[in-house]
Amino acid sequence: MLFLNGFCGGKCSFKEEGDLCVPHFDQIQYALDILDASGDRKHLEMSVVPMVDDMGEACGVIASFRDITHVLDLEERLHEVQHFSNIIGRDHRMQHVFKLIRDVAPTHVPVLILGETGTGKELVAAAIHSESQCAGNLFVPVNCGALPEGVIESELFGHVKGAFTGAVRDKKGRFEMADGGTIFLDEIGDLPPPLQVKMLRVLQEGTFERVGGEQTIKVRVRVISATNQDLAKLMAKGRFREDLYYRLNVAPVSLPALRERRNDIPLLAQHFLNKISHDMNRSGLIISPDCMAVLLDFNWPGNVRQLQNAIQFAIMKCKESAIEPYHLPPEIYKRPEMDMQGTPGRRAKLDAGTVRLAMERSGGNKAKAARMLGIGRATLYRYLEDTGI
Repeated sequence: MLFLNGFCGGKCSFKEEGDLCVPHFDQIQYALDILDASGDRKHLEMSVVPMVDDMGEACGVIASFRDITHVLDLEERLHEVQHFSNIIGRDHRMQHVFKLIRDVAPTHVPVLILGETGTGKELVAAAIHSESQCAGNLFVPVNCGALPEGVIESELFGHVKGAFTGAVRDKKGRFEMADGGTIFLDEIGDLPPPLQVKMLRVLQEGTFERVGGEQTIKVRVRVISATNQDLAKLMAKGRFREDLYYRLNVAPVSLPALRERRNDIPLLAQHFLNKISHDMNRSGLIISPDCMAVLLDFNWPGNVRQLQNAIQFAIMKCKESAIEPYHLPPEIYKRPEMDMQGTPGRRAKLDAGTVRLAMERSGGNKAKAARMLGIGRATLYRYLEDTGI
């Protein structure tokens, strides 16, 4: 068999003392990937227990292995893998993403993560890093779209003293900081064309010079990039180098939009409810069935990030034990509105189902129901009288 990242998966817990590696633990377990004789990847659990001699000195270890490949495969098929390195999802598209992360993590090849804004691209990048042999070193995120063009080169590659006005000392760039670890280049499509040439060199040779410097610096960095743009269109317009694209896109990972995995919405909503309500000391809150129906029906252009923000907003607004549709942000739940252009006596544009729900939730209190509906009491009274509700 071949151990991809060393015997302990790159996470060794032995301490070097002289020429010996001494175990400093009572018992420890590792998750480990190997290649068998056929070249197939196997997922193992390795348990290591130290051995001591008659003098009580460490003299070795006993390692036992358990093949959990079939267990993980079965879990994937049954959609039981709901959480993977801070990423949540049991939809088959997310199960495919989890598998891709496990496949690419042990390698050192560049990864390009594709997906709309808010789908969790940085979470995937961090998961790849944490599952890799670089896990013990830094994970350095950089948002290429948030840095001004005149600053980004210095941020990425550093500068020497006097390189430009304000450069009062030598400064390391993000690539030097990430040496031995992973650099995550978010919004890579916004990287200015002049810097794309320098980036290509880093990917090919692992070398660069600081801004204003002459010394060539060599690093070994795992490069993960991400974008919500269509790089093919940018290449056609001459705004993104084709050779850089193929260097970055060795292992592509595509994230589905939230509207494409709606069956994950209840799981995600409950996760955010548990986390945020705990942080805000609001234990015991639930999401009502009517509210969940609204969440499932919404299109979520901002994806998972928008869902998280919506739950946070609802928790702050809700003063009861259950989050209802009217606690959600206005762009998600459209309250019935008055026809302000109508003649006197024209009633609000309400529907019987919404009014019945408001009356039920308010315990028959018309004033409270009117506040829930965002209308005046007189309007509600007229509607109840006209419809016989």
